[in-house]
Amino acid sequence: MAADELNVVLGAGPVGRALISLLHGRGVPLRVVTRSGSADVPEGVEVVAADLSRADEAVRACAGASIVYSCVGIGYREWPERWPPLMAGMLAGAEAAGARFIFADNLYMYGPREGLLTEALPLTDYGRKPATRAHITRMWQVAHAEGRVQAAAVRASDFYGPSVRKAVLGNATFARIVQGMGALCLGDVDQPHSFTYVPDIARALVTIGEADETAWGRAWHVPNAPDRTVREILTMFAEASGQELKISALPRWLHAIVGLFDEDMRELKEMRYQWEWPFCVDASAFTDAFDMEVTPFDEGIAQTLAWYRERLRQRKEAQK
Repeated sequence: MAADELNVVLGAGPVGRALISLLHGRGVPLRVVTRSGSADVPEGVEVVAADLSRADEAVRACAGASIVYSCVGIGYREWPERWPPLMAGMLAGAEAAGARFIFADNLYMYGPREGLLTEALPLTDYGRKPATRAHITRMWQVAHAEGRVQAAAVRASDFYGPSVRKAVLGNATFARIVQGMGALCLGDVDQPHSFTYVPDIARALVTIGEADETAWGRAWHVPNAPDRTVREILTMFAEASGQELKISALPRWLHAIVGLFDEDMRELKEMRYQWEWPFCVDASAFTDAFDMEVTPFDEGIAQTLAWYRERLRQRKEAQK
């Protein structure tokens, strides 16, 4: 990556902010694009507004870029309707700029699988959200194959870290534990699971962004610390926070009932398979090709706990 190349980051959620911080620390020219035109970014970072599902706005937002990182997030309920035009717009923006395109992705496109998850697994047609993720995967793959844009994806497992709230290791668990409350979980908390620390996603994105042409046209799994169960992770967090761990797991039958009244819980129902048997990621392709340190859980949990404590302190101060 040349020092004068413009990097454009689409989205400023937890992954986007971690990437922005990393790129800003390297002193590269940086533009951040959000729908509102506002974002919590370091001083001097350009922030622009754009509806990326509109090709003309995406082209304007990506103008002059050498590399475009998509870290966009959308609410579950909106996925089937919003993701395809959004992907089309982002690809149009990168194509018009002659920029490389890297998509910060998850693992939904595989659907329910047994055994280790590898990048070679076929795309699924299961459900609403996994099938949508598979569809937009095909979109960037076709764009790359046709030579319209040089593209790649970096796929993370369920992630955690500072500022992560809407995740299994987020508001329902970590935020409750730090307040002395019980953690709310789905499925079997004693099944091994791969978890990705958000700053590691940012490092993986930049690693692929700096790689040669052999890294493009494919997906890469982000390396993770060794797999742990949800119970093990929550135990580590509770011990670090000085709280007693209490876990309440929502059984399938009750989840179905709650989903009748809570649309967010209903949206999570088709994803329960991730939490009912081992969900483990093979990232050996990445580790064989690149040298990147993975954050151990004790360090990641310490940083995450510090963020939650500071957020709790700020909330209490605001209530005075």
